[in-house]
Amino acid sequence: MYGQSHLGAPLEVWRSSGPCHLLVFAAIHGEEGETTSALSRALRHLSEPSPHCAVVLAANPDGLSRGTRCNARGVELNRNFPTADWRPDPVMHRSTLDAPRDVALSPGAAPGSEPETQAMIALIQELKPEAVVALHAPLACIDDPNDSVLGRWLAARTGLPLVADVGYPTPGSFGTWGAEQGLPVVTYEFGQTTPDGAATEHVPVLLGLLTQRI
Repeated sequence: MYGQSHLGAPLEVWRSSGPCHLLVFAAIHGEEGETTSALSRALRHLSEPSPHCAVVLAANPDGLSRGTRCNARGVELNRNFPTADWRPDPVMHRSTLDAPRDVALSPGAAPGSEPETQAMIALIQELKPEAVVALHAPLACIDDPNDSVLGRWLAARTGLPLVADVGYPTPGSFGTWGAEQGLPVVTYEFGQTTPDGAATEHVPVLLGLLTQRI
């Protein structure tokens, strides 16, 4: 456990057996439960801890249990990181890919105001990974502004397009925070899929991340 959510749920981490070179986390948006399901299936394929990769199945367990994008205080955690571009304005979100951005979400009362955000920052400071893969859905791409070996490997294995950004501003995001810390972050965006589809499409790729040092 690396902390607790606002409602007291454990923030759990599966640690690597050796030095942590890679951190993979899912469900910082609680409505993206397919990322947790696929990552859990990949983790359960291992008979022992990954030698190099730490895993967080749910960075937002309160949101995951409620099926909400935000945490239990209504904060969009992926806009709550203490970045140079954080701003207090509501984050406009769309409920589906073809809907307008008409859902206003809070970025928090201040940068890094949420216990889940604080715990993730502390975990990374403890683990000191060389890179992070953040699982999201449903934009169907590999977002890697660094055009790294890891990003290209994920694009080749998944067949998803490799992009430098997702096409809209993301102030206060984990990826921006990572870049400001000198920590490479690759965002692995599942496409629209079913639980079985996510298992078929993504579990082999995730298992590769857990077993191979890219």
